[in-house]
Amino acid sequence: MYTLEELKVFVHKCRRCPLWKNRTNVVFGEGNPEADIMLIGEGPGFYEDKTGRPFVGRAGKLLDKMLESVGFKREEVYIANIVKCRPPNNRNPYEEESEKCLDFLRWQVKIIDPSIIVCLGAVSARNIIDKDFRITQSRGVWYTKGKFHVIATYHPAALLRDESKKIDAWKDLKSIREKYNEIMDKNKLKG
Repeated sequence: MYTLEELKVFVHKCRRCPLWKNRTNVVFGEGNPEADIMLIGEGPGFYEDKTGRPFVGRAGKLLDKMLESVGFKREEVYIANIVKCRPPNNRNPYEEESEKCLDFLRWQVKIIDPSIIVCLGAVSARNIIDKDFRITQSRGVWYTKGKFHVIATYHPAALLRDESKKIDAWKDLKSIREKYNEIMDKNKLKG
């Protein structure tokens, strides 16, 4: 089994799809390597490509506030994306680009072994929950994928574009906090 560092080296050499040609940096992911919660976005944007870090632009600042609003710190979770290289003009990754990168994400999930996976936006949810996922219809619903508890909510960038979605996103965040507390309580009883 790979370590995160070994996987990161491998991902930095990736040439599986054309996205590598225009990247400044691979955006591998970051956070607590033993996190109970893993957040998965769609792909790096302009600032992420420049820094090599996920969610550092305006959407990232909002994500940090969202986490803090329910008592989580960015350092406690792990944040990754479906694709590790920025799609041109911040477009959504094409299906074939996502497919080429999903093995890397699967390894990250396997290594980190979170209890909860949060899909940030429709692209993430379509790759993780169901290919026909509709974010406005199915966000906030819990799914079980293997041993993982999975939920989708709006991508922070969508909340910046449409503030009316913030109420639903807040409900989702509270649900994530409740699920986390429930899992931690069960683990205490087992331990």
